[in-house]
Amino acid sequence: MKLKVYNNKGQETDKTLDLNDSVFAIEPNDHAVYLDCKQYLANKRQGTHKAKERSDIAGSRKKIKRQKGTGTARFGDIKNPIFRGGGRVFGPRPKSYNEKVNKKTKRLARKSALSYKAKDKQLFVVDNFGVDEIKTRRIAEIQENFKISDKKLLIVVNEQNKNVYLSSRNLPGVDVVSVLNLSTYDIVGASILMFEEDSIKVLDKTLA
Repeated sequence: MKLKVYNNKGQETDKTLDLNDSVFAIEPNDHAVYLDCKQYLANKRQGTHKAKERSDIAGSRKKIKRQKGTGTARFGDIKNPIFRGGGRVFGPRPKSYNEKVNKKTKRLARKSALSYKAKDKQLFVVDNFGVDEIKTRRIAEIQENFKISDKKLLIVVNEQNKNVYLSSRNLPGVDVVSVLNLSTYDIVGASILMFEEDSIKVLDKTLA
């Protein structure tokens, strides 16, 4: 698969990249994408929810009134769940929501998501973003040059680039991620993927 390389002004350059069809042009597997995104969201959950049950409530264990002869229902201690301030019955407890997905499935999911983006022409390769200083205007100009100011943009860099990250964090709908941290959820959640030239070469080599 061949992809054209653009400059930061949105103009085509003379360079093209010959990418592996086994990464950017496969038959997408929707179920693999679903499993990987589901795991990503599940693993972000803290699982620290906790409700106080009878044993967690401060109060006396003394029986409130005698068992029989009052003409009303029988009650135990003040921690009874039907009383205001009593313990909750079967409340949530801390748990881990972590799920496991096989490495091959995760790799297939990323390939599928990338293939969708490449097929829909939502993937661009830029030779150099040209952000030499921290200026939000620089990233905004790139959006205007590519006519994608109204779309959710994911910028993929080869390694952590402080200037690109700090210049884009105030722009709504713009995220920056390192190619080694790129997940299926990131790819699916973006309308446009914009790769640094070196980063897409790393991704092509890694997933192939």
